[in-house]
Amino acid sequence: MAMLHLAAAWARVFGIRLAVVTVDHGLRPEAADEAALVAAEAELLGLPHDVLRWHWDGQGNLQDAARRARARLIGDWRGEIAHVAFAHTRDDQAETLLLRLRRGSGVEGLSGMAERRDMGGWQIVRPLLDAGRDELRHYCRVLRIPYADDPSNADPTYDRVRIRRLLSDLEAEGLGAGTLAATAARLRRARTALARRAYDVAERVASTEAGDVLFERDGFAGIETDTQLRLLAAALQYVASAEYRPRAAALEALLERALAGGGGTLHGCRVLVGRTHTRIAREYEAVRALRDEAGVWDRRWRVVYEPREGLAVRALGEVGLAQAPELPDAPRVALHAAPALFDGDRLVACPRLGHGTGLSVQLSAPGGVFPDRLLSD
Repeated sequence: MAMLHLAAAWARVFGIRLAVVTVDHGLRPEAADEAALVAAEAELLGLPHDVLRWHWDGQGNLQDAARRARARLIGDWRGEIAHVAFAHTRDDQAETLLLRLRRGSGVEGLSGMAERRDMGGWQIVRPLLDAGRDELRHYCRVLRIPYADDPSNADPTYDRVRIRRLLSDLEAEGLGAGTLAATAARLRRARTALARRAYDVAERVASTEAGDVLFERDGFAGIETDTQLRLLAAALQYVASAEYRPRAAALEALLERALAGGGGTLHGCRVLVGRTHTRIAREYEAVRALRDEAGVWDRRWRVVYEPREGLAVRALGEVGLAQAPELPDAPRVALHAAPALFDGDRLVACPRLGHGTGLSVQLSAPGGVFPDRLLSD
């Protein structure tokens, strides 16, 4: 609510059009009234307001699922809007740093939340990362702006709430939200420099082929470990169209195996070590059950074909591979996850193999091209 009023005042001065959106996660009966509170305030400010509703299916971590759903719903809602402001504060930044420290994160995780985050076609902006939660409450009270406190923010069931309580004790030892947020900012500067180094190295040792990432084996082996980890993480994210990096421990273990000449699977990808190159390819098991949805397959392939009964786009697999007379120069297992057009079990077309007609595919990874994603948050 504080950000709503601050943004409205700023927009009036600069002639910016605003739209307001509230996500009702459907977890508390009071949420509908709180969304109505925002709608009423937006109306007083002359701003359009929409409510988006989500229902949790009970799978996975609730807070993580809600965060992902929120971003997805807003991304679908925004239309031509390119920037969406989230009211994360200095306190949120400090809590994020401690949560990631507990997970054993390195510079990547401990740099906290960015002021801007690319979501593929739009950006999250966080204009209040330098403001404290208490400062914003004070702002609301002084200006008599109505607001609501979510009781789940005091529920010790959630990790973030327990970390929040810990912060009050750390404050007395000089490790309060301000100190931790400043540390995150310094680590973010270091992260930017390390990302630039990784990008420069990628231009020398990395290439892409039909959606896979290839690293020149000798060149990759000769660089420092931190850069190797960054390149490997970025490649996994690119191939899997994943929003987040894999966990540090799993990534380090995979890198160690790859450098020793072995392979492995992680993040929905396979790492295949050849004589001259290490290839990061999509893992067949991660896409085996997928079918095309609205012309997009595996979140990164735009597929076009003339639909008719019995036709479907799915992963090539060994069944499809066995029907192709000629194969490209790539490891057989790396071809299993290629998009292909089937009529039942009969392979109709697979552009990756240059086989058949009737299917057009174009790579359109939401995270951008490799290695550009190394420079994005």
